[in-house]
Amino acid sequence: MANCGYTVKNEESIIPVFFTKLDKVYLLIVLIFIFLSILDITQVIPLGQLTLSSLAHTAPYMLFAVLLIAGLKATGAEVLVASAFKGRENRMIALAALIGGLAPFCSCEVIPFIAGLLALGTPLAPIMAFWLSSPLIDPPTLLITAGVLGWKFSISKAVIAVALGLMGGFIVKFFQAAGYFKNPLKPRQDTLSLNNFESQNNCCVESCCETGGFSNEKPIWRFWSEKSRLNLFGSEFKYNAMFLLKWMLFAYTLESMMIHYVPAEAIASVVGGEGILPIILSAIVGIPAYLNSYIAPAIVSGLMDQGMSAGSGMAFVVAGAVSSIPAMTAVFALVHRRVFAAYVLLGFSGAVIAGVMYGFVA
Repeated sequence: MANCGYTVKNEESIIPVFFTKLDKVYLLIVLIFIFLSILDITQVIPLGQLTLSSLAHTAPYMLFAVLLIAGLKATGAEVLVASAFKGRENRMIALAALIGGLAPFCSCEVIPFIAGLLALGTPLAPIMAFWLSSPLIDPPTLLITAGVLGWKFSISKAVIAVALGLMGGFIVKFFQAAGYFKNPLKPRQDTLSLNNFESQNNCCVESCCETGGFSNEKPIWRFWSEKSRLNLFGSEFKYNAMFLLKWMLFAYTLESMMIHYVPAEAIASVVGGEGILPIILSAIVGIPAYLNSYIAPAIVSGLMDQGMSAGSGMAFVVAGAVSSIPAMTAVFALVHRRVFAAYVLLGFSGAVIAGVMYGFVA
């Protein structure tokens, strides 16, 4: 029965339509702080400040990555980036693992660059190599770890970082050859997706529908001189900035909650003892602990003084750096489930292998 042009069915659909327009990630962040204000109101401001501080620290990396993606797509230079990886995948896996050991990124800070590389069509194998090795070690962490746990532990961790990157890269390459991990990046679901932009701006006449950019063989570096390219730059910048902001804010919200309510010392205190079982347990516990690379050595040193084995200590710091829950949250939003599962499995198994191997030489 109609009433002034509205049926009951249309009236009942108003609420579902309203909620479908809400961004679920931002809504979840708000709900987290609402529950926090009910359960522990004194921590709302400190944890909010910690979340924003962590986000601000990563913001320059995010801005650089977003500008790079938008610029490469607007100029058509993403073709050059992708071509650099063709036929050279083995070399790129090795190079990515080595570079990852020098890059000063934690597991969350590396996400913007991974997103950029995936968006540009870079092969997954070298990306995985960089993804796994980068959070583990960098020059400052190498020195801090050496000062607290000794050069043997520190250098071993650096070697493990590169080895883990190589292992992950070549394993992913093997499975890709078998037909797995095709199109690792999740399709865009946002209303600012390039598909909408293309339909509104006739971008397809410039042959950009396949890559999201311009596929001319020769890049046009002065992209701002062409309206269609300038529009593409703005669309890419806006979409990727909003995507990264949303998920990194959620990741750092989780991180701040865990840092305050799940002390690393309390978690790590249950992983003492010798043998492979404590090593496996250390890798499992290391994932939610999320140890900062600068804080981890001091905590692990104290635990080793209380009976934690060297192998368990290594497994603990490797798992905490590579497979932290905040980082995995961002990864899950970025890639398909198979790639996400491979990332988690490689990080966890790598931590266990690292702990076992270091236990033999320690």
